[in-house]
Amino acid sequence: MHHLSKLDNGINLITIPIKSTKAVTVLALFPVGSRYENKKISGASHFVEHMMFKGAVKRTNALEISRQLESVGADYNAYTGGNYTGYYVKINGKQQELAYDILSDMLFYSKFDPVEVTKEKGVIIEEVRMYEDNPTYAVDQLINQVVFGDHPIGRDIGGTVGTVGKMTRKSLYNHYKKYYVPQNMVLVISGAVPKKKQLNKYLEYFTKEKKGKVSSKRLVESYKKYTWPKAPIKLEKRVVVKKKKLDQAHLVMAFPGLKYTDKRVYALAALLNILGSGMSSRLFVEVREKRGLAYMVHAKQNKFKDVGVVEIKAGLDPARLGLALEVIINELKKIVKDGITSKELKDTKSSVVGGMSLAIENSSMQADWYAKQFWFNKDNTTIEQELANFKKVKIEEVTNQTPPEEVIE
Repeated sequence: MHHLSKLDNGINLITIPIKSTKAVTVLALFPVGSRYENKKISGASHFVEHMMFKGAVKRTNALEISRQLESVGADYNAYTGGNYTGYYVKINGKQQELAYDILSDMLFYSKFDPVEVTKEKGVIIEEVRMYEDNPTYAVDQLINQVVFGDHPIGRDIGGTVGTVGKMTRKSLYNHYKKYYVPQNMVLVISGAVPKKKQLNKYLEYFTKEKKGKVSSKRLVESYKKYTWPKAPIKLEKRVVVKKKKLDQAHLVMAFPGLKYTDKRVYALAALLNILGSGMSSRLFVEVREKRGLAYMVHAKQNKFKDVGVVEIKAGLDPARLGLALEVIINELKKIVKDGITSKELKDTKSSVVGGMSLAIENSSMQADWYAKQFWFNKDNTTIEQELANFKKVKIEEVTNQTPPEEVIE
C-alpha cells in the first residue's frame, strides 16, 4: 500500500513498502521533458539529465558518483521523455542512505562545469546519430514527425545535432534551475522502506534544499497542448518514405488514440493486446507465423496528458512489403467488421493481469508507476485499481474502440 505525503520544502513523497524484497528503489521524477522546450533549446531536458552525473558539490566528477554506487552493486540510471525526467538508484536496503545522499547532491547541487558541458555535447550528438542510424528507433521518430509535425511532441527527445551543438552552459543551467526545485519533484521510495525515524533521517538529505520559485500555474500543466486537425489530412502528408540501404523495411502505421486519463484506455489496451501483443496475437500469427513476412510485429498505444496515438509497427522483408501491408490491413478490417470473441477477451485479461502481477514484485516498476500516476493522473490510480478496471472491460467496449473502416483504407 502506497502512502503520499509532502515534505516541508514542498517535495511530494510516496512510500511503497514491499515486504518481500531486501532492495529499495529511490526515484525522483520531475514533470518536465522535451515537450516543455521551445525549438531553439530542443533536447535541453535530456542534456540536463546527462549533466546530473557529471559532478556536484560532494562528488566533483562522474567517476566519484559511479564508483560509489557500483562499489555496492547498485543499479542506477536516468531517463527523459516528453513529459518527464526521472532519476533512480536501486540498492541493497541496508545501504540505502547512499542513494539519498547521492541523488540529492546530483539533483540540487550539480556544477555544470563548462568543460564537462562541452565534452558532453559530443557524447549526446553521437547518441542522436546512433538513434538516427538504428532503423528501429529512427522509424519511431519519423512517425512522430508525421503525426505531430513541428509540435514539441513531434520533435526528438534528444534534440538534433544542430540544437545540441548550439546549447550553451548558461541555457542549460537556466533550464535546470527553472524546473529542478523541490515543489516540482515527486520522490518515491519503494521496497525495503525503513521505519519512520530512520526514513526521516535519510530524508534530511533532501529537506536541506529550500523551496524554489515556481510559476502560479502547475508545471505539469504548462506545456503546449495538441489537438487533432478537424479537416482530413491529405494522403501525401500522411505517408512518408525514407530510403536507407538496409536488409529490412521498418513500418509504422499510426492512428488517433486516447489521452492518459481517458476511461476507455482499458478497452483500447484489450483491443491492442488481442491485435498485436505476444506470439498468439492476431498480427503475429498472420504476419509472422503463417507467412514469415516479419520478425517483429506488434500494436501499442502511446498516451499523453492531452492526446494519444495507436501504432502498429513491423520489421519486414522489403521484397514482400506490399503483401505484408495487405495482410496487416486485412486484419485491421477484420477486427473492425467482426470484433473480437469472448474467449479472446478472457485470455487477454488473464494475460495482462498475470503479467502485471509479476511486474509489481519489482520495486523499480512500482516506483515508476506511482510517480507517473502522481503527476499525470488526477485519480492517482493504484495498481490494484488499474487491474480491477481492466477486468471490468466488456466485449462491446472493446469493439467500440475500433476505428471506422474508412480510416484504414
